[in-house]
Amino acid sequence: MTPADVPASVNAHAPDATLFAARITPHRSMGRQAFRITMTLICLASVISSLPFVLMGAWPVAGFFGLDLLALYIAFRVNFRRAASFEEVWLSRIELLLRKVSHRGIWREWRFNPLWTRLEQTAHVESGVERLALVSRGQRVTVGDALSPDERASLGEALHEALLEAKR
Repeated sequence: MTPADVPASVNAHAPDATLFAARITPHRSMGRQAFRITMTLICLASVISSLPFVLMGAWPVAGFFGLDLLALYIAFRVNFRRAASFEEVWLSRIELLLRKVSHRGIWREWRFNPLWTRLEQTAHVESGVERLALVSRGQRVTVGDALSPDERASLGEALHEALLEAKR
């Protein structure tokens, strides 16, 4: 089989072959089951804590415990909803595509020529890589904002290597 017989997706030297692809999602350490357990325990603690106040006649205190519980529930729900957002990075020899999709489904897309694109890293001595940005022709777009500094450094290294490969 000659290189011309190999499909573009298999031939790494084809112009439209994928050199790098990543989907970046925000990290969420609590699943649905853990959320239910946490809310149950906090509700139980609220009821137990407010019971003495209700027995003493200070029943409005129980309402404030309920407001705290409601505020915590809303904060968790917002957090879970925001977990639906993601970023996609796709690189071939002819195009670098960055797509950011919000938790509401609203998306923005940037297309760059890999030959004119560079990856800019902002790093701090103690905290590591603080920011990654794709820079091309005066346009700067951040990538990997949802990642930890170590994950951002790993993404930056892999994307930098892929950009170098695209420029060969």
